[in-house]
Amino acid sequence: QVQLSESGGGLVQAGGSLRLSCAASGRTFSWYTMGWFRQAPGKEREFVAGITRSGGFTYYADSAKGRFTISRDNAKNTVYLQMDNLKSEDTAVYYCAADRTGVGRTRASAFDVWGQGTQVTVSS
Repeated sequence: QVQLSESGGGLVQAGGSLRLSCAASGRTFSWYTMGWFRQAPGKEREFVAGITRSGGFTYYADSAKGRFTISRDNAKNTVYLQMDNLKSEDTAVYYCAADRTGVGRTRASAFDVWGQGTQVTVSS
């Protein structure tokens, strides 16, 4: 089973960009569908973006379409989330997660492994 560690969060002005990274330990990273979720204070954790094992298919929440891009590098055991045109409502803790058995799932309960999260704060 992989272990996940996110980085790249921080404080950015509205309209700016951030690139989150999620590094995975272990040799089975390519076995997992990967996803990014976020959780704002007082709100439930919500799906942001997902990518299949080979990286050939990506899928997004409506809030992320056109602004966020998920990608992965299996040789580096890393998944990325490029976030552009950030808005104040994007402020949240962002988590990467790994799904060992499913493809295209967006429920948090479907993901088996989670990172510790990285804070993204967008000032307006």
